[in-house]
Amino acid sequence: MEGTGSYLMLVVIGVLITVGVGQILLRSGLPFLEDVFQHKETAQSINRLLVVLFHLLTLGVLAMISIVDIPKNAGAVQTIVFKIGVTLLLVGVAYGICMLVLLRIRERRRQAAVSAAIDEKLAEQRSGRGGRFRRGGGAVGPDGEPRTAGDQSED
Repeated sequence: MEGTGSYLMLVVIGVLITVGVGQILLRSGLPFLEDVFQHKETAQSINRLLVVLFHLLTLGVLAMISIVDIPKNAGAVQTIVFKIGVTLLLVGVAYGICMLVLLRIRERRRQAAVSAAIDEKLAEQRSGRGGRFRRGGGAVGPDGEPRTAGDQSED
C-alpha cells in the first residue's frame, strides 16, 4: 500500500505544480506573445495553445516518471522528491527551448521591420533627389549619363 500512496501523492503534487505553472504561463505569456506576433487575437490563441501544450507535455512526463522504479533503499519521500525534481527539470528544459524559439521569431520580425524601414528611407531618398541616384548605387550626371570615377574627381 505504501507504493500506491506514494504514487498518488506524486500524481497529486505533480498535477498541482503543472496547473499552477500553467496558470502563470497563461497570465504572463500574453504580453510577450503580443510583442512577438503584433496582433492581440493571434497572441491570445497562441498563448492558449502553448499552455495546453505545456499541460499535455508536463502531465505526460509526470505519468512516465511516476512508473519509474527508484532503488529499494530510497524511502517514499526521497522517491517522490526525486521524481518531482526530474519532472521539473524536463519541463524547465522544454520551456527554455520554447522561449528561445519565440525570442528568435521576435528578433527576425524586428530585423525585418528595421530592414523594411531602411528600404523605405532609401526609396524616399532616391525619389526625393530627382533621380540623381540609380538603383545600383551609381551617381548620375546632369546629362543623365552615369558618372564614372574620373568624372567624380573633376568635381
